[in-house]
Amino acid sequence: MSKRVRTPALHGLYHHYLVDQDTAKFGRQVRRRYNVGTLERLAVAGDRMARRAAILALSQLGDYNSNATLGRALHDDDRGVRMLAESGIRQLWSRIGTTGHRRHLDSIVELNSQQRFEEAITRATRLIEEAPWLAETWNQRALALFSTGRYPESIHDCSQALEINPYHFGAATGMAQCHLKLNNRHLALECFRRALRLNPSLEGVRAHVLYLQRTLKSPD
Repeated sequence: MSKRVRTPALHGLYHHYLVDQDTAKFGRQVRRRYNVGTLERLAVAGDRMARRAAILALSQLGDYNSNATLGRALHDDDRGVRMLAESGIRQLWSRIGTTGHRRHLDSIVELNSQQRFEEAITRATRLIEEAPWLAETWNQRALALFSTGRYPESIHDCSQALEINPYHFGAATGMAQCHLKLNNRHLALECFRRALRLNPSLEGVRAHVLYLQRTLKSPD
């Protein structure tokens, strides 16, 4: 029989967070008591509340090394854990590289949010040349390329993002959307399925899968 993981301190900190919703305070308090390795173990082996607390803490305190832990948590039995993991893993994807890399990536994200896609492409290309191992930069450039109708190039960048970060369900979804635009519905279905395998909570992607399976008469 496996030993039960005892986490009274983490439970208490999480309950306080649920009351005051102060994520910064929660992160500071957790940092004083737990290291990232312990949080990663609790995210897998803890009870429901401990897993939620550990995932929330890793979203703030972890770095890209916690990517696999949060990626696996997307399949957790508890919906709360899955929701926290989806939000948290997106934060990790931007928390990589030097401070300068992060600022540069933040500016690219902001340009895309402002629909300044050509500028985003230019800046992302510059960052890719400097740090090609930043998966999120490839994904952000893919988004900008998609938005300007350059679908084959966007597919290439999505593929690069997934090569670097195999948990990047956003890149898999983006690749599927590109294939839809190019009327490659079988390839779109394959990519949507990949995204859903990575993150089963993507209900919009699930709807695409069901629709394409019906229209293509594809087996489940």
